Amino acid sequence: MERFLIEPLRAWRVAPRRKPLILGGQRQVGKTWLLKRFGRDHYEDVAYFNFEEDPALTGIFESTKNTDRILQHLSVVGSVPIKPGATLLILDEIQESNAALSSLKYFAENAPEYHLACAGSHLGIALSSPDSFPVGKVDYLTLHPMTFSEFLVASGDEGLGEYLDSVVAFDPIPEAIGRPLTEKLSRYLVVGGMPEAIHVWVTEQDMGAVIEVQQGILNGYQLDFSKHAPAEDIARIGHVWNSLPAQLARENRKFVYRVAREGARARQYEDALNWLVETGIVTKVVHCPTPRLPLSAYDDVKAFKLYSADTGLLGRQSRLDPSALSDPLAPFTEFKGALTENYVLQSLMAHFDVPPRYWTSEGTAEVEFLIQHGNDVHPVEVKSGRSVRAKSLGVFRNRYHPRIAVRLSLRNLELRDGLLNVPLYMADQLERLLTIA
Repeated sequence: MERFLIEPLRAWRVAPRRKPLILGGQRQVGKTWLLKRFGRDHYEDVAYFNFEEDPALTGIFESTKNTDRILQHLSVVGSVPIKPGATLLILDEIQESNAALSSLKYFAENAPEYHLACAGSHLGIALSSPDSFPVGKVDYLTLHPMTFSEFLVASGDEGLGEYLDSVVAFDPIPEAIGRPLTEKLSRYLVVGGMPEAIHVWVTEQDMGAVIEVQQGILNGYQLDFSKHAPAEDIARIGHVWNSLPAQLARENRKFVYRVAREGARARQYEDALNWLVETGIVTKVVHCPTPRLPLSAYDDVKAFKLYSADTGLLGRQSRLDPSALSDPLAPFTEFKGALTENYVLQSLMAHFDVPPRYWTSEGTAEVEFLIQHGNDVHPVEVKSGRSVRAKSLGVFRNRYHPRIAVRLSLRNLELRDGLLNVPLYMADQLERLLTIA
C-alpha cells in the first residue's frame, strides 16, 4: 500500500529541528505498518518495541530519565544497536506507559540526534492527560484512513490519480475519465479506507471478505470500549457509537442525545462522547454561526454533528447490503447521502489543517461544511447526485460574500461567478483547486 504520509515522514527525517515524532490515528489505520515500512526504506536498522505486547518495557522508562541508559537497555532487550541517524526507534502503543510518554521531553532536549517515532491506538486519550503531555517537545503527524487517491493507487489506477493531480484549469473532465472515476468512488464509499479492507478488495474482489474485515474492526472497537474506557462510561460510549447510523440518517444531522438513548442528557454523555472523539473513530464537527477567522473563535460547541472516521465502517455499521448497491450511483444516495457527506469530511480532514465546521441560519439554511484556507472561509455544500438545487448555499453567499463557494456533487468541474463545482471524485484535490481559483 502506498501511503502519501510517507512524504511528511521523509521531511521529518531530515528536518534540522527534528523532535520525537508522535504518529496519531485510529485503530487499524496502518500506523505500525507505515513506520516499519519507513524505517526499512530509509534507515540501516529498525528498533521496534510495543508496550501493549510487552508491558515490562515500561520499567525501563520508570527506572531512569537518562536517555543514554534508556537506549542502552532498549538495545539489549531488542538485540539491535540503536545508532544516531542510522536506526529508527519505534515505540508502539506508547500510551500504555506514562513514563515513556514523559521521556520524549528528555529525548528532545538531550538526545535530538536519535530518530524516535511513537504510535498508539489511543494516543489522543493519553495525551489529554496533563501529566503525560510532552508540551512543545514532539512533532505530530496524523494517519487517516486511506483517501480515495490512495485507493486509486492501491487498485492499480495510478493513471487516473495522476490525471487528477495534473488538472490546473477549470475545464470539464472528459466523460471517458469521469465515468470510471465515479464508478471507482462508488466502490470506495462501500469498501472504505481501512488498509486491510482495501487490500482484501484489491486482491480478492470479494465484498463478503471485505465485510468480514470491516466487522472484525468494529468488533475490535467494541472490545476497546470495555478494555480502555473508564468503567462508568462504557455503556454510554456504546450508546453513542451504536446511534451513529441513526444520527446520520436524519435530515438534520445535528447530534441528538435522545437518539443515543431515551432521556439522555449532554452532561451525562459528554465524557463518553469525548472518549470516542479522542480515539479517532468518530469525528466531531461543531456548529459555527459566524464564518469569520479564526473559525474556532466562533464555535457553538453545544451543537455538533458526529461522523464515522471511515465510510466503509459506517456502511457496515449501518448493515448496508452490498447486493443492494449493484447500481454504481446507489452508494451516493444511500440513507440520504450520509456516505457521501462522510466521505467528503474524510477528505477535508486529511487535507486541511483546520478541522471543518458547519453553518446554519435560524433553522432556514444549512451548509454542510466551512473550511478555513489561508485567509478565507469557504462554504462547502455536498450534493450526492446531479441535482444541485438548494437555497442554503445561496443564502450564505448573499449574506457573507465569500470569494469562492464550493459545491461537491456528481456534476462536472466548473468555476463560474465565484461558485466552484467540484466532482465528488476530486474531493482530495480541493485544497489545490481553491489555491488555483
